[in-house]
Amino acid sequence: MRVRECLDTDKKRLIDVACERGASAWLSALPLADHGFDLHKGSFRDSVCIRYGWQLQDLPSSCVCDSPFTVDHALSCPMGGFPTLRHNELRDLTASLLDDVCSNVSREPPLQPLSGESITASTVDGDEARADITVDGFWRISHQRAFFDVSVVNPFSESYKGLTLPAVYKKVENRKKRKYDARIRNVEHDCFSPLIFSTNGGLAPVSDTVFKRIASITSEKLNKPYSPLINLIRCKLSFSILRSTIRCIRGTRKSLYRPKFGDIDAEVAISDGHILVH
Repeated sequence: MRVRECLDTDKKRLIDVACERGASAWLSALPLADHGFDLHKGSFRDSVCIRYGWQLQDLPSSCVCDSPFTVDHALSCPMGGFPTLRHNELRDLTASLLDDVCSNVSREPPLQPLSGESITASTVDGDEARADITVDGFWRISHQRAFFDVSVVNPFSESYKGLTLPAVYKKVENRKKRKYDARIRNVEHDCFSPLIFSTNGGLAPVSDTVFKRIASITSEKLNKPYSPLINLIRCKLSFSILRSTIRCIRGTRKSLYRPKFGDIDAEVAISDGHILVH
């Protein structure tokens, strides 16, 4: 405790994040490609640097969006679509875990349109509104659906300075609940749980409860012990988040030239290229 008191705020946050359940799973797993537990040496080196707050090597000085390139910026910059890919991979991984043991699992289910129901000002109200995942009977009530929506938070972001890690998670969970909870309860008559992950592999309290429930259902359905299942789930989540974090930092954000096939004159191209036509 005395050592911790001597550390600055950033170092304390690094320790808190590293101590989260499941956040260090990638370090203890053997690098088995068949299970998706492998990293090439560059990614492993970057992962260690991120874990301990060390400077990453060979980063560009500026982003293609003209902002200074920092790790914090890279984790949220929409150029290249990497935050969206990160979100979708976690959504699909969660849905695949549910698919194995639950019924009627749906990705991006549309919410029923509003017809005069009372909702709060911050609640999503569009007719095209969707959650990320829905599943039947998840919380032991067979006729009730559970809705989930994914978000990934960078606990080192400037916007969370001065907040404890639990407070960061609570803030993001509440933001998601304000957006979806009232509509899903009052219109769908179902329940909503936000799935909040940190860019370092941790889980917010509600998310941790959800994945414990997935492991419990899997244990019951497949007659397998609970402990190895929850550890495997946490390890898979850890690697998924880790790869997405590295991709946000190292991925190419420059627009590539993609000629539209419809714009090509096929006859001219065949003639110019002396392509044999069969």
